[in-house]
Amino acid sequence: MLNAKSPSISTLLPELIQLETLIERLSQHKPPVPFQCDILAHIPCNDHLPQHHQNSLPLYAIHLGTPDPKAPLMLFVGGVHGLERIGTQVLLSYLHTIIERMTWDISLHHLLQRIQIVFIPLVNPVGMAKNYRSNGNHIDLMRNAPLNSEEKTAFLIGGHRLTPRIPWFRGHNSQQMELEADALTRYVTDLTTSRPVTLSLDCHSGFGLKDRIWFPYAHSAKQAFPYIGDVFHLRHTFMRTYPNQNYIFEPQALHYLCHGDLWDHITLQCLRQQQAILPLTLEMGSWRWIKKNPLQIRQALGIFNPIKPQRIQRVLQKHIVLMDFMINATANYPSWFNHADNPYYKQQALSRWYKKQQ
Repeated sequence: MLNAKSPSISTLLPELIQLETLIERLSQHKPPVPFQCDILAHIPCNDHLPQHHQNSLPLYAIHLGTPDPKAPLMLFVGGVHGLERIGTQVLLSYLHTIIERMTWDISLHHLLQRIQIVFIPLVNPVGMAKNYRSNGNHIDLMRNAPLNSEEKTAFLIGGHRLTPRIPWFRGHNSQQMELEADALTRYVTDLTTSRPVTLSLDCHSGFGLKDRIWFPYAHSAKQAFPYIGDVFHLRHTFMRTYPNQNYIFEPQALHYLCHGDLWDHITLQCLRQQQAILPLTLEMGSWRWIKKNPLQIRQALGIFNPIKPQRIQRVLQKHIVLMDFMINATANYPSWFNHADNPYYKQQALSRWYKKQQ
């Protein structure tokens, strides 16, 4: 554990201090709860944070619920881009809520006997401490996978190998995946083995005026994600259950294509092992925060995060319904996940999002 009294880390990375505080609370929870904390990797930070008293920062994963490796899994991920701190903050706030509910909510305890929930709220601790989009090596972890699009990608933002001085740098072609990206890939592919279904929600910010829920593929607008019928069924269930929500649910490829997408890579790895994974990305629309407070664009964090305290509070509250729904959808997956048996929702998805391919 880090020293919470360290002035450098508490100032540069309060999210990590908050995460470790929550881990400590879980370890001391009364009554004891099914809980496990893993460290996926130790991310070197000496060259990036010279005043920091340790050599590395931990990449934590927190497990709640049944340890049964054949139970359905809900995975929450955040902090892949260091500048997008709000994604990590949303997950830490939700983890706090889950911990509090475990002190009184018997129904939550019953649910946790049937599923496993894993939080990986801070994938890129060095990047977040430095206020980088990239990691400490100036490599964009969401463009770092060994996966090339065969279609026309967006210029620069779709991933490039020109120079780390320009954002969205993938790394050089001869390089291995970055430690953070490789650790997350290995962990998720191992974690999903033998499960009937895995759902994931990776929290980002920075695109558009509205909140979007994206799903693979990011590398192809022609190739439909194999579980697209199930994704559409999940969307249909969510929209019917919460008709007043205003998320836009769509494939990322409708907006731009990119090389090296980390979740495309993880998905393809799982598919090769016949593991069912439905990875979703919550892309919180940061442009409306800028629209309401244009002066915040002068700050690096202001492009991707709400700045005023009341707006931060609203964002932390807003996505609880979505995350609760995904946990309950994981627990009740037989009611909507029927990949091989029902082509109706697949046809609906193709009609809505892939009209040109029909």
